[in-house]
Amino acid sequence: MHDNGVTLQKRVLQNLDIPYSYELAKRMEQYRSHPTLGYRPAGSKAEFETGEMLKTEMKKIGLSEVTKDAVTVDGWEFHKAALSYTNAAGETVSAELGAYQTTFVTDGPKEFSMMYLGKGTETDYQGKDVRDKLVLVEINQRDEWWINYPVYQAHLKGAAALIAVQSGGYGEIDDEALNAQDIAGPEDAPAFSISRKDAAGLLELLRDQEEITVTFDAESRVTRNCTTYNIVGKIPGKHPDRMVLLSAHYDSYFDGFQDDNTAVALMFGIAKALQDSGFQPNNTIVICAMASEEWGVVDSNFDWSTGAYEQIFTAHPEWVGKVIADLNFELPAHAHNRQDAIRCTYEYADFIRQFTDSLTVPKEAYPDGITVLSPIETWSDDFSMAIAGIPSTVNDFSAGPFMQNYYHSQYDNQDVYQEAVYQFHHECYLKLIMAIDRLVLPPMNFSNTMNAVAESIHENALSFADPEQNVLLRNLQTITASAENIYDKICQINTEYATLSDSDARIAFRHKWEYAGLELLKTFRKAQDYLVRLNWQDEVIFPQEAASKNIRQLEKASRALSEGNITDALKALYRVDNNMYAFLFDEEVYYHFTEYILHQPKDRLMWGAGRIMHHENLYGIVQKLKQRMEEETPELDSEIRRLEAALRRQKAYYKDDIRYLNTSVNKLSAMLDNIYNNLLSF
Repeated sequence: MHDNGVTLQKRVLQNLDIPYSYELAKRMEQYRSHPTLGYRPAGSKAEFETGEMLKTEMKKIGLSEVTKDAVTVDGWEFHKAALSYTNAAGETVSAELGAYQTTFVTDGPKEFSMMYLGKGTETDYQGKDVRDKLVLVEINQRDEWWINYPVYQAHLKGAAALIAVQSGGYGEIDDEALNAQDIAGPEDAPAFSISRKDAAGLLELLRDQEEITVTFDAESRVTRNCTTYNIVGKIPGKHPDRMVLLSAHYDSYFDGFQDDNTAVALMFGIAKALQDSGFQPNNTIVICAMASEEWGVVDSNFDWSTGAYEQIFTAHPEWVGKVIADLNFELPAHAHNRQDAIRCTYEYADFIRQFTDSLTVPKEAYPDGITVLSPIETWSDDFSMAIAGIPSTVNDFSAGPFMQNYYHSQYDNQDVYQEAVYQFHHECYLKLIMAIDRLVLPPMNFSNTMNAVAESIHENALSFADPEQNVLLRNLQTITASAENIYDKICQINTEYATLSDSDARIAFRHKWEYAGLELLKTFRKAQDYLVRLNWQDEVIFPQEAASKNIRQLEKASRALSEGNITDALKALYRVDNNMYAFLFDEEVYYHFTEYILHQPKDRLMWGAGRIMHHENLYGIVQKLKQRMEEETPELDSEIRRLEAALRRQKAYYKDDIRYLNTSVNKLSAMLDNIYNNLLSF
């Protein structure tokens, strides 16, 4: 960076106003669906009012072309959930409950019978009649299973609604903590949450009697196909054909101070500093406050990040090819670990790492500095942006004790605010925006992606597919070398651009490399289409990894059965796709949450559509083996044959996936060769 660049950066940084950002984050809390708990859910009046306030604020700080982009989501209004009962001493005890995105309206206080059903699995219902009753269960969504399975199980058994208490996993900070998550299930299977403290009184009564009478007053409504709004403002660039996008979501559970008020406010704080300093970017900087990130579509496994998905795939698909980076923000005013991290797509990791190496990280914020992580995960809006073809980053937030303690609870408030962290993130990402804005070509190193593919194959190489694997690995070596050469050339071009001071020369230089920039972004989008897949736990994987894992587990299970060891066989089958649920819930529950991934329209699957390719249904085998465990001398030949058939299918899938990868790598290689020839032609 030139001296004048250093001076410019210093001037912009001096205009940062962290108290302004903090105050804006707090101001967002005034808009709420529930009078005491908060909540600004998808399509709600509170979400709408927050968007209106943010639109006004964008204009106030001087952003241009402030718009409300209408997007279609499923909406949710949660107004109340109050439960009361009489304890053993004859006293009336009241409890305020949280809720999940389902419909349940009592039209005033109503009496219900309540039963305790353990963890809410199929066996917990044996001999129990729960029809039209409230079911109280314990859940641990981090270590066991998601809320949708016990909720739908209760629904199929005829329960009026399920009330969940956290037994670890989330909301661990206090026994009064409530928790909320996306339901990933149908709206007519009602669910609410209760604190451990309030559940304790109910459980004390339910130890002595199978059911008790409670009074419940609830109003929770889901409405399909609502309109909500993403709020967009711009800082016009000298070259409006290119954009840098900043994104954060303004819907929330409870007050949502960290998640995601402070992230929205951080965007506004950075934008205000850029405006107040008089900075004019090369690229138009787009500030986008996203709606409906926490939830926004009924009965879908991929029911979050709805607003972002709709923004880029329906409201503004023309942004693809123009936006060279999305900087997404989540929970940025709290240190989730001793070391900070920027998570990004593989292709931007080298550039981001070079950037972070230039930073001085304050010890009071992050004693162990900052690192760079890849790939993008599915937890936040940056994944929707990345698969659309926009290289994305996010301040990493998904690890650390905050998630278990405060996340999605009423304890996500100003008490967890860390000013040094918030200050650093303002400065860090403002510097990153300015660093990206100085580029003429997107700083993409596709060799990182190809190396990651190769590593995933080496780690779990399967000898039966050696011919196919070896061809692919050789092709990956070739494309990796080509990608490294391209990245070297990109760096050279960007460095040369930085030395130019004459305005006309800079314009001509940008025009000269415009085609190469477009082709890089096009290749990035194709790489997302070809290479990005998900497993049944929503983790980002390469296409062959699901079958590879399944093969290893099926081989373990088959060996165990041949030795008569049913216990170890079941342990292995538990890890195949989503078959853990075959152990715990009845067949209709298992099928519902399998089929809704495999056979729903794309507009219900959104960012998960086509990302899970195969499924091995082991429900019948699991049930048979559980029965066999009760037999003195079980005959296992039939189950062994069925596992061998499953293994043959998975091996065929694996070979197909490797061949598909090889075809995809060859297509990407041709695209990169075209880019390289273009870079060399000038």
